[in-house]
Amino acid sequence: MKSSGAKTKVVNSIKPAPKATVKAAEVKKPLAKPVSPISLELVKSEAKEVYVAGSFNGWVPAKSPLSNAGNGRWVGNLAIGPGRYEYLFVVDGQWLPDPNARETVDNPFGGKNSVLLVSE
Repeated sequence: MKSSGAKTKVVNSIKPAPKATVKAAEVKKPLAKPVSPISLELVKSEAKEVYVAGSFNGWVPAKSPLSNAGNGRWVGNLAIGPGRYEYLFVVDGQWLPDPNARETVDNPFGGKNSVLLVSE
C-alpha cells in the first residue's frame, strides 16, 4: 500500500484545560452549627461526684463532670450545637435521669433517658 501523500489539516484542536491548583486557605469548610451554652443542675446532697453523659458526648461521663456548688447543688455547663439529645446524670457511678427534665424516653436498659432540646 502506498500513501497518497495527502496531508490532514486539523481545524479545531481541543486542548485539555490546565489543572487547577487550590491552596489550603482557599478551601471553604462547611459552617459549624452554632454552639449554645447549656447549664445543667442536680441537687443531690449525699453525692461525692456527679457527671453527665449523653448523646452529645458519646455517653462518656468523664467528658462532662459537674462541679459541687455547695448545699448539695451540682452544676455543669455544656457547649453543644442545636439538636435533640438524650442524657443521664452519673452520680457516684449510678446512672439517673434528670428530675428536672421536661421530657424523657425509654432507653434499651429498661430505664428512662432525659431529653434536652437545644434550639438555634
